[in-house]
Amino acid sequence: MKKPMLLICCLLLLAHINAQQAPILDISTRPDGRVEITVASTEDHYYVLHVRHDQASAFEQATAIQPGVNGSIHLTEPLAAYPLAHYKVTEHLLSNPADTDGDGKNDLEELADLNTYSPFNVAKPIDFHDGTVCIPDRATFKKLSFTSPATGDSTTELVKFFIHNRDEAEPELFFVNSNTHELHTEFAHAIGYTNDGTLMTGTIAFHPFVMSPNGSLGVYRFFFHANSSFPLAYIRKAMELLAANMPFLRNNLCYYPLEPVGLSLYWEEKEAYDASRVSVLFEADLFEDLDYQAYHVAEGFGLLRQLLPGETPHGRDIVVCETLPNELPRVAGMITSVMQTPLSHVNLRAIQDRVPNAFIRNALDQPGIDTLLDKYVYYKADRLGFTIREATLSEVEAFFKALQPAHPQKLVRDLSMTRILPLDSIQFGHANSFGVKCANVATMRRFGFAEGVIPDGFGIPFYFYDAFMQYNGFYNIAKNMLDTPEFQTDYDVQEAQLAWFRQLIIDATMPDWMMEALGNMQQSFPVGTSIRCRSSTNNEDLPGFSGAGLYDSKTQKPSEGHIAKSIKEVFASLWNFRAFNERSFNRVDHFTVAMGILVHPNFKDEKANGVGVSTDPFYQTEGTYYLNTQLGEDLVTNPTGPSTPEEILLDVVQVTEDDFIVMSASNLLPHDSLIMSPHYLDQMRQYLGVIHEQFKVLYNAEKQEDFAMEIEYKIDANNVLTIKQARPWVSFQQKSEAPPQPSAFHDGFALFPNPAGSFVFLQSELKSALTVHIYTLLGQKIADESIDLRKSRWPIAVGHLSPGVYILSIWDKDGHRLWSSQWIKG
Repeated sequence: MKKPMLLICCLLLLAHINAQQAPILDISTRPDGRVEITVASTEDHYYVLHVRHDQASAFEQATAIQPGVNGSIHLTEPLAAYPLAHYKVTEHLLSNPADTDGDGKNDLEELADLNTYSPFNVAKPIDFHDGTVCIPDRATFKKLSFTSPATGDSTTELVKFFIHNRDEAEPELFFVNSNTHELHTEFAHAIGYTNDGTLMTGTIAFHPFVMSPNGSLGVYRFFFHANSSFPLAYIRKAMELLAANMPFLRNNLCYYPLEPVGLSLYWEEKEAYDASRVSVLFEADLFEDLDYQAYHVAEGFGLLRQLLPGETPHGRDIVVCETLPNELPRVAGMITSVMQTPLSHVNLRAIQDRVPNAFIRNALDQPGIDTLLDKYVYYKADRLGFTIREATLSEVEAFFKALQPAHPQKLVRDLSMTRILPLDSIQFGHANSFGVKCANVATMRRFGFAEGVIPDGFGIPFYFYDAFMQYNGFYNIAKNMLDTPEFQTDYDVQEAQLAWFRQLIIDATMPDWMMEALGNMQQSFPVGTSIRCRSSTNNEDLPGFSGAGLYDSKTQKPSEGHIAKSIKEVFASLWNFRAFNERSFNRVDHFTVAMGILVHPNFKDEKANGVGVSTDPFYQTEGTYYLNTQLGEDLVTNPTGPSTPEEILLDVVQVTEDDFIVMSASNLLPHDSLIMSPHYLDQMRQYLGVIHEQFKVLYNAEKQEDFAMEIEYKIDANNVLTIKQARPWVSFQQKSEAPPQPSAFHDGFALFPNPAGSFVFLQSELKSALTVHIYTLLGQKIADESIDLRKSRWPIAVGHLSPGVYILSIWDKDGHRLWSSQWIKG
């Protein structure tokens, strides 16, 4: 054993002898802010640039390497220039190369294969499928990166990184192939690492259109979890290590401290940051000049109009709003001049109705919008921008005809349950008698959560609504109202007569037995309790259709007497204009809709409210829950004024204490504070996990990857995290066991289902080989396929297409068009 060790020592000594300091002939600063150092050189040597961060310390890091030529060479490094005293250059024989990073492989071998090795990184080589230890050029960065649709800019590229042994003189650095591993934990598992307390895990984001410290466009920012508490010494160490292994950088790498912890620590050490060469980028640098943000990518047609406060839009309107409306019926598209939140009712409405929705700063002054007000337009909201142009009436008519269901829809309502029941007596299968909202809350009370997490109360069945309507003859009154020509053709008449009808309902009497049953329920609550009466219909909270904001809920105060007052107000909301308009568009039979009511104590003096989703529908990360929370009673679904809720991505599986990312902080709290503290996040991780798994079984969705649940929650006056509602996330479409069937044949062909998901099926009475062309509404051909209709039906894959309206045409072998039809990609 002594001879090999002696040989290694001799080789290291020889390498040290052959390495000598090269005199620096000149130093200057390049236009991009990087240093340029000139040294005399020969072609028999290569040269390594070393840096120290203050003059009192040793030269602790090598940052650049370059082969020599006979004469002189110029060395630079990826970061901003230091003064001369911070640099030295060492000279090494090509015939006896050094091992600068001490990983057992010499510099020249590593320099020859930078996709596998790095002379400045001791990390072991890994398969590119998992990642790499060096990013030698822009092309490699792009290969490793993914783009997040939540940024509003699909050109933003993100690459995760993983630093191990952060306290060692030579930490290990890995760049994660973010197309393979969306989570750091996945990557760590793949390469056999565990969290041993020495990790620094973060992300690098490239913004091509943001100004960098070098004065040109294109900046790389690196950041850690928002609650990672790394001081400047670690930030600088990470930045130097990243830069040395990204040699293509041009002084355009910046640290991006996140709220609350990262930004707070920055301000504590600001003086030291200012004295360092760590460039810092802030949120305002990235988003202050943001003039556009797509919230729901889609396209459509409609009448472009400005929506003023208090006005009610119609289903064919594309509305331009200078403030966010609290309520919005079905419209054809949305443009707001103020930023939205992803879970605002406006955006949930857009997602549900599959219509375009975007923030456009000063929208009414934008060329192409200002001149098209009160005209029919085509409007498309895309990640990179919007398109709007004048449209013909025939385009508009064809578009809306394709959107509506082919046949009228009758909803299921079970009137066999005739009594008010405690929630603990109501089951998931009772949704057709009490409504989904009531049945789902009752179901969650069986999930084993602590008392108080799910409210306790009662469910009023559909039977009460139906009996009340019949008792007062309201079905006949409603039928006569709907049958009048003026009501059918004039939106203003509709709105006025529906308001009149709602007042009839509120002023009407209830049968004695109903008054007694409601009174007994009211008296079961403690004296002085305010009682919340929440709408629970058979036309909301459904898979693929949330119905958020369609119907009203009311609070019965102790001073208001009999609870019948609030019950009738909730009944009446079934006939408000926005709900009626939505049902009419979907060809729902209004007389099959029924109102149940969920009744429980009212939440008062709540400290926070929020909405959570058991997936990440906005930033498209995997293995995370999305939480959107605001302080007090400022609803995240209907934010008021300049309200910015707290956005958190919560890891489904907790590995460390900081397994969450704060995407944005609440503007109602100090910058270093969180509404959802780790205590509440731990609870939410448990609750959302159980809710997701339990309802996945109940909705028969075990095999559906798009299944997710949306919840509404509160932190009440007693600091209890309470879940008040659960419904399927709007993107989930419950699948039937039966295969899709054509509704009818037209000219010998049928296309179904419509709207379509991953596949659309073509069936024909003509049994032959044909060709299919798919076009956008603008006439651009985007796909063609040869099909054989001698089979009973032919599936056409359309899952890759963006949501929207398309035209499918059938052509025979001689090039004659036989048939065409519009259809919707959901």
